[in-house]
Amino acid sequence: MQLPMPLVALGAHGDYLNLVFGSAFIPLLYIPLIFVIMPVAGNTVNSIDVLNGVASGVMAIAAVPLLAASAIFGNTEVFLAGLPLLFASLALFKYHKHPSRIFPGDSGTLLLGAMYGALAIAGKAEIIGVVALLPAVINSFLFLSSVKRIVEHRQVKARPVELLEDFRLATSKDKAAPATLVRLILTEGPLTEKQVAQKIFKLAAFSAALAFATIVLQYYFLVVR
Repeated sequence: MQLPMPLVALGAHGDYLNLVFGSAFIPLLYIPLIFVIMPVAGNTVNSIDVLNGVASGVMAIAAVPLLAASAIFGNTEVFLAGLPLLFASLALFKYHKHPSRIFPGDSGTLLLGAMYGALAIAGKAEIIGVVALLPAVINSFLFLSSVKRIVEHRQVKARPVELLEDFRLATSKDKAAPATLVRLILTEGPLTEKQVAQKIFKLAAFSAALAFATIVLQYYFLVVR
């Protein structure tokens, strides 16, 4: 709850919510919206921290279009403030990727997500931030839609994936197991942890490309027209 306070106190947010084909003037609604966006962003990034290097890798990829949007739309201060997120994610990925030597834990992933959300708000790039982070958003949606309540992963008794004897991952046969992005990927058949992570990174790269397309559309409708 305290994380959004600096944004509100310093007036780093705006009165407009930039959409794809225009913007919405919501001066009164925007402040409470900030208190929703920040924890959602943190928990969304935390939810994708399921395999070695996935959270840090996805964050590094998603940060690129977010920073590009800040630079293109003239938010130089936000661009400079966001560089530590990109470089920290890259440095973390070096030691977090498979086989991992360090683990950010819930505190680390929540911090990355909160910083990502803050940059999206300050840079007036909320929609771009959501598009760039689609793999994590989809993972959260799948989990919540199957569990139908907000719970921590450790509270879920039925695991969505199983570890085979050859150390490959396979989708769980338990009908009570929640749906997740990893489980969806494994419907094609068992894969190693590294292979699953690579598929998630490909999805993240595709989402980043969609985010750049969103930037082009926003630039046309908000600046050119």
